[in-house]
Amino acid sequence: MKGNLIIISSPSGGGKGTLIREVLKADPHVGYSISHTTRPPRAGEENGKHYHFVSKEEFEAYRDKGGFLEYAEVHGNYYGTSLQQTNEITDSGNDVILEIDVQGAATVMNNLPDAVSIFIMPPSYDVLRARLTARATEGMKDLELRLNNSLGEVMQFSRFGYVVVNDEISAASNKLGSIILAERQRPRRQEETIQGILGSFERAKV
Repeated sequence: MKGNLIIISSPSGGGKGTLIREVLKADPHVGYSISHTTRPPRAGEENGKHYHFVSKEEFEAYRDKGGFLEYAEVHGNYYGTSLQQTNEITDSGNDVILEIDVQGAATVMNNLPDAVSIFIMPPSYDVLRARLTARATEGMKDLELRLNNSLGEVMQFSRFGYVVVNDEISAASNKLGSIILAERQRPRRQEETIQGILGSFERAKV
């Protein structure tokens, strides 16, 4: 059985990356799709670990070959999800998390309605602004752009199957992990196992 495709999205600074790291540490059956991006690395980011950092020309060439499950231009930079990497993880039976913006999430949800979609909601605008300011990874112009875009992004919450309010890391990551675990219990996700169990009942009647 293939693993689940799990879309996790939020406005910039919503804390989705932190929550995802907590889930990945706690659940060995969840993988992570490392996105490609044309934006420059922030302090402490490593190529191939946080993102695949590529040039605009490299990104467009990969896109034109059909290499992306989804891609979008966000805040002036391209971001894309590798189709090959995503398939490798789900084909192994593990779930895969796509950490993507609301624009990319909409594309995947339209193309793959069976995907699990989770929106990470900041507890307030003031908290979001404080988080973006504290991480000090953007200049003032970029910071204001992200904040200006945040209202439109949070208003997309209703398109998602689940909403997790990220007011406290431990509680929010537990909620996120619980959603992922619950999705594995759906009958259609366990068809092979269920058929095996039903077979044992049929054999017992003989």
